[in-house]
Amino acid sequence: MTKRLMLVTDLGFVAYFTITGLGIIPPEWTFADYANPLMADWNWSFLWIDLLASATGLASLWVFRSDQLMLVSLVLTMASGLMAIAFWTLRGDYSLLWWAPNLYLMLFPVPAIVRLIRQGRSPRSGRTPSPS
Repeated sequence: MTKRLMLVTDLGFVAYFTITGLGIIPPEWTFADYANPLMADWNWSFLWIDLLASATGLASLWVFRSDQLMLVSLVLTMASGLMAIAFWTLRGDYSLLWWAPNLYLMLFPVPAIVRLIRQGRSPRSGRTPSPS
């Protein structure tokens, strides 16, 4: 289930910035002050964390099949959602249209992150836990 959610999310990051870059988001779907250059800069500031999350996620699924890359991707995805939710909270803007996807980004990775961390510390994983 996590891998499917990651695939949808990682492709969604690429689609979102493609759609945003082409300027085809309908005005009724945009966030408050969307046309404000400062808000546009804030939105584009997520490009690098989101694309890095996407690149590491897709690489972990298709190229390297790596739990470590998957963990990096999931943590970056969670951080991206958390940063957006923190921003909307500070602004007092509670639009469900923007909160829902960012809560998803923040919360869906949590069970998989916990599982991957536990697997990495498990003696059955064949890996030796590193000393603290």
